[in-house]
Amino acid sequence: MKEFDTIAAIATSIGEGGISIIRVSGDKAIDIVGDIFVGKNNRELHDFKSYTMRYGHIIDKNESKLDEVIISYMKGPKSFTAEDTIEINCHGGVVGTNRILQEVIRAGARMAEPGEFTKRAFLNGRIDLSQAEAVIDIIRAKTELSMKSALMQSEGSISKEIKTLRNKLLSVIAHIEVTVDYPEEDIEEVTAEEVNKDVITIIGEISELLSTADEGKILREGLSTVIVGKPNVGKSSLLNALLKEKRAIVTDVPGTTRDAIEEYISIEGIPIKIVDTAGIRETDDIVEKIGVEKSKEKINEADLVILILDASNELTAQDREIIEYIKEKKCIVLLNKSDLGGKIEMEELKNLKSQYITNISVKTGEGLNYVKEHIKDLFFNGEIKTEGVFITNNRHKQSLIRAKENLESSLEALRHTSAIDLASIDIRSAWINLGEITGEALEEDIIHKIFAEFCLGK
Repeated sequence: MKEFDTIAAIATSIGEGGISIIRVSGDKAIDIVGDIFVGKNNRELHDFKSYTMRYGHIIDKNESKLDEVIISYMKGPKSFTAEDTIEINCHGGVVGTNRILQEVIRAGARMAEPGEFTKRAFLNGRIDLSQAEAVIDIIRAKTELSMKSALMQSEGSISKEIKTLRNKLLSVIAHIEVTVDYPEEDIEEVTAEEVNKDVITIIGEISELLSTADEGKILREGLSTVIVGKPNVGKSSLLNALLKEKRAIVTDVPGTTRDAIEEYISIEGIPIKIVDTAGIRETDDIVEKIGVEKSKEKINEADLVILILDASNELTAQDREIIEYIKEKKCIVLLNKSDLGGKIEMEELKNLKSQYITNISVKTGEGLNYVKEHIKDLFFNGEIKTEGVFITNNRHKQSLIRAKENLESSLEALRHTSAIDLASIDIRSAWINLGEITGEALEEDIIHKIFAEFCLGK
């Protein structure tokens, strides 16, 4: 356990609601809350038992009652932060909640920094860094599947895999060092061939974890999808159809959509961020021109582009310009207004290198079910997995890549020199790379940066 001062913050969303919670954590939590709490029978909290609650009122320095509250106590190390923690449950509302927090601060607590409660749980050894990072993923989860994945990580699914790999590497390193440093001892020596075999096995296991990273990133952040096409071709109507609500304004006037509209939908638990963009065309309208430029920015950032073309008319110069602009992106082509007859030749779409070209009618709903099937084929090989360990964090992915590269370097050293002591240098580096994921080998400033992304009170 590390020694910290006592911190406090509002742990619930600020605003009108039934209940707000002010969390206080640190060795002076009971003394601080005891100074401002008056219980039903007495105001002393020295006999407050862990995992119990008390009813009473919070008072200010003039002993005026601020609110009727229930306080709960969790004695460290059996708390989220592994410190003494008190939670004040008061009535929801901005004014009352902030007023109670002010009294907690006046009584001796310090305002917590973003993510400081979770950071203390990590620094006190209750959770490792990958579990701590999963907390923010749980808060930001967009679907049940992304929530499930984050919850598994918070319970140690990633940590278990990484610790197993590190232990295997540590065993290889130990065998090498014993062979090199104590040749006179009666210990079975490890050969370059044995080290080579062990390293190849571990590289395979790391590669298997890395193979989940693309799907994991989508689980965590959502699949960034942009709807593009010339003005008045049906982009906003498609967004409304996919959302099953009228989110975007639809008119017969070209250029109605001036700014990008972002919404989330779920495809079998996968969060899909869909962006309806302004129609790409040459225009003298300053506002519309800004919208067109923003559309191009969104296209460049997108994982997937959905191109809508008017199948009832031949391709125009505007259509061809858009096709040229998106030809290197992963793309689904929807030929809208197919119920009015098709006048677009497939040969004209060959530059897109997309096999996902579908006739649809946004008006009737024909063909819209294929959009979700195409997304599953493009990014999940036709099947969305709901079980297993996913690498969802880009920092974890980078550490795994570096570990794999170092292990491959150790194989090169063995291949050219058969010197196991040289190989052990790269193997040790890989062991450190993996330790960065759980926080066992990470610089302090990076840890601060990670927790700075958290919200207050968590």
